[in-house]
Amino acid sequence: MHRHEAVESYTARVITVSTSRFEKYGRIEGVENIPEDDGSGRLIAEVLGERVKSYVLVPDDAAEIRKAVVESEEDVVIITGGTGLNPGDITVEAIEPLFEKRLDGFGEIFRIESYKEIGYSAILSRATAGIIDGKAVFCLPGSKNAVRLGMEIVVSIAKHVISHARGIR
Repeated sequence: MHRHEAVESYTARVITVSTSRFEKYGRIEGVENIPEDDGSGRLIAEVLGERVKSYVLVPDDAAEIRKAVVESEEDVVIITGGTGLNPGDITVEAIEPLFEKRLDGFGEIFRIESYKEIGYSAILSRATAGIIDGKAVFCLPGSKNAVRLGMEIVVSIAKHVISHARGIR
């Protein structure tokens, strides 16, 4: 499949995984309700603009993270947070078992591009992506700089990934 055969447009859901924000605000839903202190969630919404149809704030809890992804009706799901090495960071462990297909190249490219900015610390990144029920799901770190970089990649490939996931020729 060539890039020009990709879907024309897509919708997106933003999921912020943060126990500290969850303890402060509880579960939040709605793009209009993104907390002021959720810089990464706000950045994703800003980059994608009106393609973002929903937003959810969940704690570092596997069941809550999975539910927020599975209940999504959007074409693309972008998760920010919970991808680090701390014991409570479980986004990757929660999501990877749901992948029908993994997009290994996403994490590889993300780390290559991160290396250019932060050197060997890029090794610590567990950014990943895959397909779940025809949806392109991207797991990004919680830092704004990492989200900025990740979104450059997501925006450039989202339509193409969705097309492949749906078998559009």
